[in-house]
Amino acid sequence: MINRKPIYVEILMKVPMETLWTYTQTPNLHQQWDLRFSEITYIPKSNEEHPQRFLYKTNIGFGLCIAGEGESVGNKEKDGIMTSTLKFSSSNPISLISEGAGFWRYVPTVDGIRFLTRYDYRTRFGAFGIWIDRFIFRPIMGWATAWSFDCLRLWLEQGVSPSVLIRRSISEVMITTSLFSIWVYQGLVPKLLVPDSGEMDILRSIAGIADYGRPLLTLMGLGEIVIGILFLILSGKRRRRLHKLNIMVLILLGLSAASHPATYIAPFNPITLNIAMIALSITSLLNATELPIAERCLRNSPEKGNQT
Repeated sequence: MINRKPIYVEILMKVPMETLWTYTQTPNLHQQWDLRFSEITYIPKSNEEHPQRFLYKTNIGFGLCIAGEGESVGNKEKDGIMTSTLKFSSSNPISLISEGAGFWRYVPTVDGIRFLTRYDYRTRFGAFGIWIDRFIFRPIMGWATAWSFDCLRLWLEQGVSPSVLIRRSISEVMITTSLFSIWVYQGLVPKLLVPDSGEMDILRSIAGIADYGRPLLTLMGLGEIVIGILFLILSGKRRRRLHKLNIMVLILLGLSAASHPATYIAPFNPITLNIAMIALSITSLLNATELPIAERCLRNSPEKGNQT
């Protein structure tokens, strides 16, 4: 078995311990904010001292779901620290995870509650399953855990429900993907691949730069591709700054075409395209004040010995 790195996620919650415990230990609340689960059901206990057994289900699309079961035990440690240990497994043949274990820990501090998790699991499908987990599944699970923790933080601290946050996040993904696609297309196709499609005519009409039209067009194309890629790799405040830059650049590009008035009446001209792209950035700026961001979480344990 290869040396796997357990998934670790930590975030600071500025809420009372009782509130955080309730929203993480109550099934109908837990399933609302955690992307990893679509449904969680507790199995009634015959004795309160027994571990809490539960069933879980995760919808993966196309009418398919992965179901499993597990058990958890909550306890209180010294200095007011609360811990919930967890074991889980799935007999579903399409589940990459066969079994695993981990814990949630609630550590009181002067600034709030350090809410953290550490878990690991075994995979199916032999070497292929190990490869898929290492390079695809485990990074996705780590990201989903961190995103969910920040979603819970916004729910408890700001009162924004997970359903609203999910809709806002989907909108942001659509906006980001659209701007990425438009910028990369505009930089690649009409400037690098087909420079004679009309872009060169605009540059030739601008006095003083006619002799440098082709290299300038190439630089513009590369710059637009870079802007598109930045929309994919930046997040949080850096992406918001990029949206503001995007608005200013689009306004300047729209005005620069004034020397070639015919472009303003052509189909899909700079006015209509730039206004649409500016509207996308404005919409993103209006929605980006409170969005879950996985990068807000600590992904590496600052302490040693966090073993279950």
